[in-house]
Amino acid sequence: MAHPQSASAVLAPAGWKTAVSHVTGVLVGVLFIVAGVWKITDPFGAAARLEQALVPAGLSLIGACLLGVGETFSGVLVVVPRLRRWGAFLAGALLIFFIAYLGIRYSALRGQDCNCFPWVKRAVGPGFFIGDLLMLALAAVAGWWARPSYCFRCAVVVLLVVAVFAAVSYGVNARLQGSLDAPRSIQVDGRPFPLRQGRVFLFLYNPECTHCDAAARIMSKLNWKSDVRIVAVAVEQPQFAALFLRNAGLRASVSSDVEALRNAFHFVSTPYAVALDDGRVKSAFAVHIGEPRSPFDQPEFEAALHSLGFTN
Repeated sequence: MAHPQSASAVLAPAGWKTAVSHVTGVLVGVLFIVAGVWKITDPFGAAARLEQALVPAGLSLIGACLLGVGETFSGVLVVVPRLRRWGAFLAGALLIFFIAYLGIRYSALRGQDCNCFPWVKRAVGPGFFIGDLLMLALAAVAGWWARPSYCFRCAVVVLLVVAVFAAVSYGVNARLQGSLDAPRSIQVDGRPFPLRQGRVFLFLYNPECTHCDAAARIMSKLNWKSDVRIVAVAVEQPQFAALFLRNAGLRASVSSDVEALRNAFHFVSTPYAVALDDGRVKSAFAVHIGEPRSPFDQPEFEAALHSLGFTN
């Protein structure tokens, strides 16, 4: 008479299926952990990237934090065999959300960089969807051929640890953001220019941007204090920088050191401006997608600069 098999033996997949589940689970888990930790450790940079993906400015920071926690949590669950099926489900849900969102926004975002993973440059296009569908297939295989998940308490502990890590990281980054330093120097008019000495107003613009032109014309009419140095930086089409400033009537020094400033301030769109005092950010002015008013509109812009001591 045959001996009855235990429930766990019946539910256990074949050995080769278990091995495939381990391999695909680790691959998906590592990808999600790297992507999530990247967002958690740099929430403001992640928020800027989300704004570039047309996420409203008011939701970008909280969205970056939630995505970071969700990706890291899913990745850890997928790596742990006893939690793999739950993690694969969460990872798959996130991938479906990404595919659906970018599918809806495809016409506006086509060709734009989608920096979901560090060191990996991807543009929104057919290749992006193929890559995400492949990851979705790997997550499905990892979960389908995994044992049924158990130990709900373990999953809750993982979530709490990730959430605490994210909260601590946000606090540290917020503190650093509040005391953000500018680069020590950039190239201005072909020479090194110190940014940590005195008052400097950085204006980053695109010469072909009408909003940038309007902001520059407003700035040209302000009564700047004599010790304030205005540095204009063309983020695109630098060959038109001099013509742009001349047409707007804005007297400013010219720099093309865009990447150093982008790495320091994580700006996404233009016009963008930063008021510096001995290298410390006193205020930043950015146009956010979806907001009805520009921070460069008078008289709010003029009042803000006057309160900072940059204009008379």
